[in-house]
Order: sequence, then structure tokens, then C-alpha cells
Amino acid sequence: MFDRRTIMAGVAALAAGQAVTDPAQAARRKPAPKPAPAGLPAGGAFPRGFLWGVATAGHQVEGNNTASDTWFMEQVKPGVFAEPSGDACNSFALWRTDMDLVRDMGLNTYRFSLEWARIEPEEGQFSIAMLNHYKAMIAGARERGLRPLVTFNHFTCPRWFAAKGGWTNPQSPALFARYAERAARHLAADISHATTLNEPNLPTMLSVILPPPVLGMQEAMLAAAAKALNVPKFAAGNVMGRDDILPSTRNMVAAHKAGRDAIKAVRPDLPVGVSLSMFDDQEEKAGKPSIRDAMRAMFYGPWLEAVRGDDFLGVQNYERVIWGEKARVPAPAGAVLNWSGTEVYAASLGGAVRYAHQATGLPIFVTEHGVGSDDDAVRASFIPGALNSLRSAMADGVPVLGYVHWSLIDNFEWIFGYRPKYGLHSVDRTSFARTAKPSAAVLSAIARANSL
Repeated sequence: MFDRRTIMAGVAALAAGQAVTDPAQAARRKPAPKPAPAGLPAGGAFPRGFLWGVATAGHQVEGNNTASDTWFMEQVKPGVFAEPSGDACNSFALWRTDMDLVRDMGLNTYRFSLEWARIEPEEGQFSIAMLNHYKAMIAGARERGLRPLVTFNHFTCPRWFAAKGGWTNPQSPALFARYAERAARHLAADISHATTLNEPNLPTMLSVILPPPVLGMQEAMLAAAAKALNVPKFAAGNVMGRDDILPSTRNMVAAHKAGRDAIKAVRPDLPVGVSLSMFDDQEEKAGKPSIRDAMRAMFYGPWLEAVRGDDFLGVQNYERVIWGEKARVPAPAGAVLNWSGTEVYAASLGGAVRYAHQATGLPIFVTEHGVGSDDDAVRASFIPGALNSLRSAMADGVPVLGYVHWSLIDNFEWIFGYRPKYGLHSVDRTSFARTAKPSAAVLSAIARANSL
């Protein structure tokens, strides 16, 4: 499985020789302040009740998610994983420690995910113990003054689901809805906001951006997994063959709607949405031919229709992409690089949320945003620049419910293992001790003040 942030930029952008822009440039180029719309305070303040949070995801932090499709692929040969997830950050046991970090930063929201593979490890067999585990987490968040933003499926699925063809299976929407309904009955009462699926548009994006040899490696791994299980097809949550992307997308759209309806049937007042991976897509030159709109239609089109009727749209943005007449073009030259050598451009957040709201009319919830770098100074300067662009979009009338940073802690980043560093806290892989980075204090200060 490929890291959704770095691979989308990493392989293609490196191949294109993409350059870098200093995130501070965005602040220097920002337009003159505009009068704040109704409900938005003047100056650099955010609205009262704005949701400030950080995110984790089950498989990436919990450890030993042995019934999942991803765990199984991590053991398969040939494979594409640099290393297995193993104990991850041991957050299955240390979730209280993680939530204490969130509380101590002065944040009011914590995004985490349920692991479908733990809750339904075999088809039709639901674990009360695991449902109680996540119920305790939701209660623990509330006890710490944190709103639980809960994702019902963050990529990973049960191994049995993948062995039935995953999202290519026509039964997959009903299977997901059954799980969502069962989980909601046990858990929904104290959830603040829910998302059904995490970045279900990612396979489409990767099919365009990843080079064919890498896509071939994925397909070889999936074939090996199918052979090991003696099944016709093994299709994982966000690793699928090129021919499987269109049917999977259709079924994931149906699964989102069915899952949303199942959750709403249990608790009609619970705000439910879906989180999409979204670039800040830009034209190379205004008024000149560009494939930007065609790429937007490909990457987001089915989902911009599917979310109509949702309570909000989750936007997950990490970078911009500049589209020329025929292809992606290099970004302007600059000085700051992320861990994979691609552009760090803080203002991409504002551009992405503007488009997301324009295209759907929905309130926006920034459910992921961050930067991967071993140099935490990059992250520390990136956060204020990005939030400045977000507030600028809000000043222009974009309704934004909250901002959730990826991620709370350095964690397992799919194919690249533990090399990429997105966390506001580092994690000792032996003792599992968490240590705050300076960037944690930067976000903390902004959140506590509710202002830049």
C-alpha cells in the first residue's frame, strides 16, 4: 500500500523535476485583508467553537492488526512494503497516552478510526470486546474535553473482505453498511462527527500518477495474496489493480451512501461525511489551455456528486499541482522540500477548501493536512502559513468547521514503513515513549488563542 501523500507527489513530481516554493512566500503574497463575513471575527481570529484537532488512523498506530488485509499484504512475497507495521506505535494499548497529548496541546478534537477488521474479524462475527474498546476510546475523548471525529473505515478492511474481491464485489456496499450499522448502534451516541470512508478517490489518483512499473508491483502483490489464500481475487482497501478501479469506485460510492444512511438510521442528528484527498489544482497560466479541469473531473467527479446530502465534506490536502496543456508541470523554483523531495506550499490548503466548497456547497472540515519532513522547522513554519490561507478562504465566505492536523505522532506510513515523519510528536520504537516536537507548540498556541 502506498503512502497517499508522498506517493501522489513523490514519484510523479520527482520524475517531473518538480521544484519547491518557500511556505513563507504565501504569507508575503497574501492579499490585503477583507472585511470578515458574518460570524468570522476580525483580525486573525477564528470563529468561536472552531474545531482544532489532530488525527491518527487505526492500522498506522494501533499495532498488530492481524485480521486486516494490509497486515496480510505486509507478509506477502513479492511485496511492496519496506517493513511490516508490527507493533506500530502500540496505540491500541496507549490510546489514553495519545489522548492526553491532544488534551495537553489545548486542542478540542481528536480524529481516529475504527478498525473494521477488529470489529468483524470474520464475516458476520462481530466482537463485543472490540466494540467496547472503541466505546472506551470515545468516552475517553469526551472525558478529556475532546470531540471524537470517528472514521468508520480508514483504508484497511478485513482480510475476508479483501478475499471476496474487496470493493470490486457487488455485495461490498451492503457488507459495509451492515458493519457501519452494527458499529453505530454500539458507538454513535457520543461521536461528534463521523466519516464513512477515508480518501476513497485515492486509487483513481494513484492510477494516473504512479508509473506503470509501480502499479505492476502492486498487482503482483495482490496476485500473490490471492494465491496464498486460494481465492480468485484479493483486492485490498486502497490497493487494487488498474482494471478494478472503476468498479471499486462505483461500489465505494454506493457504500458511502449506504453507510451514511445506516449511521443516520441509528442517530439522525450525527453529522456524517466522507474525507477526500484533494490537491490544490492550479492552471499553469490563466487563460491558457490546461488539463486542470479534466483532472479534477477524473479525481473528484464521482465523489462531488456522491456527497450531496452529506452534512459536511472532509478535505485532506498536502500539496498543490500545477497543470499545463498536457501534463503536470514543475512548480516555481524555491528552497523548501519535504522528505520525498517535493514542493512544500502552505497556501495549497486554502485553494483546496475553496474548490471543495464551490463544487459541493457543503461545509468543509479539514480532516487531514500536514507535511512530511525530518526537519521539524519546516512543519513549524508550514502550519501558520497554511492556517493563514485557510482563514483567508473563510473570510471569503467558505464555511469551515475545523482543522485537523496529520498527524499526532510519527507512525506507519504504508509502503515506506516508519521512514516518513509527519508527527507533531516522535515515537521511540522500542519504549513507545512520545516526545513533543516544536511544531506541536506552534499548533497548540494557535488553537489555545483560536487565532493566528
